[in-house]
This record gives sequence, structure tokens and C-alpha cells, in this order.
Amino acid sequence: MGTSANDRIWTAALLVIGDEILSGRTQDRNIAQVALWLNLQGIRLAEVRVVADRQEAIVEAVRALAGRNDYLFTTGGIGPTHDDITVDAIAAALDLPVVIHPRAREILEEYYASRGGLNEARLRMARVPEGADLIENRMSGAPGIRIGNIYILAGVPHIAGMMLDSLTGTITGGRRLLSVTVGCWVAESEVADTLSATERAHAACQIGSYPFFRDGRVGANFVVRSTDPAMIEACTSDLSERLELLGHPIIEGGI
Repeated sequence: MGTSANDRIWTAALLVIGDEILSGRTQDRNIAQVALWLNLQGIRLAEVRVVADRQEAIVEAVRALAGRNDYLFTTGGIGPTHDDITVDAIAAALDLPVVIHPRAREILEEYYASRGGLNEARLRMARVPEGADLIENRMSGAPGIRIGNIYILAGVPHIAGMMLDSLTGTITGGRRLLSVTVGCWVAESEVADTLSATERAHAACQIGSYPFFRDGRVGANFVVRSTDPAMIEACTSDLSERLELLGHPIIEGGI
């Protein structure tokens, strides 16, 4: 029996670009946002890399990540200043020239008409690798960019989020990864073997264990993941039964 398009696992990588992330001055909020959005498109975020504003670092990362994933998303480095080099670096990685996108120029001209006009720095945000399409940005005028399987987003989280919204439903993925959580007041180490045995018995599911210490007690939440609703239900039921038999009552939905 062949594998349908919906059964195959689609993957994406995220490349976070910016000295301010690596220095700790700015805390990245895009990883979680992109991961959740990709999941809704039926795409798994397989890997994340953070690089500085250095062309050779971006070029190397783009070639590696885009080459081994269905999609590559980048955040950061597409603003109007001299250190915003993402477009140049991605064009270099793809051996493409950088050009002014006519529609991007129009969008920026409209946006800045009442904000002091389109100067040379602002025009930098209309530069794209040759052959690229635009990703709509309702917030600040400057669009995102798509070239091949690479999606170039803003670094500012709420602007990146709007760009993702405009892409919703437009890229091919598989089935959405579903999850069910059960909680238990038990030390993770006490049930490690039970978790492993349950996961082995349900090949289509993964079980994540997230221990915590709260109100002077140790506990853990167990998250069962699968693309198949029936499989996830069977695995969750099995895990709950095994934990109850060990004398650890479960709390549906987690603690």
C-alpha cells in the first residue's frame, strides 16, 4: 500500500537571525509561535538554529536547513538598517541577485506617504532575491518574502505572527499533530519504565513527560501525541490504566 500525501511527515526548520538574540538582550518569542502555527498546517518543526548577523553564518545555515527540510522559515534581519542582511545572505545562498520588488516598492510608498516618505533606508525593505514572491504584512507595510521553499519573516513577533496568518492554508502539509495530556502526582523516575513500555506498545504515538514540583509535591504531566485520533485515544487509555494499576490516579487534562 502506498503512502498518501497526508500520511507523510512534512518538516520545517526555523533560522532565527540576530545578534540581539545571541547576546541575550532580546528573548526570542518566535520559536513557539512558528512551531504552533506549523503544527496547525500539519508540518513538524524539526530543528531550530540561531545565528548572528553575519553573512557567511546565514548562508551556511540556509543551505543546510533548506536542503534537508520541506520548508525553511527565517525570522529577523529584514529591516531598514545596515545590519539587516538576511535578504543579501539568502540571495547569496541561492546564487541569486538582489532586486527591488516593484509591488514591495508600491506598498512601502503607500505606507510611508504620510510618514515622511520613502527614503533610501526604507527602500531597503523592498529588496528581494530575484524571482521572490511577497508575504503580506498588514502591520508595518514592509512585506515578508518567499523564495522557493524559504519563507523570510520579520523578527518582531507580532509582525511575524501577522505574516504567518496571511500564509495560513497556503502551504502543503500533512495531518495535524494531535495531543492529549494526563497528569499524575508521582515522581517521573518511578514510572519511567511504564512510559517506555506504553510508548513501545503504541508505535504511532509519542509520549512526552514533563515533571514539576508544586505545593511541596512532585508530579508530572504526560503528553501523548499522534496524527491519528483513534491511536491517541488508545494510547492515552492504556497509559492511564497502567498508572492507575500502580496506584497513581491520573488527572485528565493535566495538573
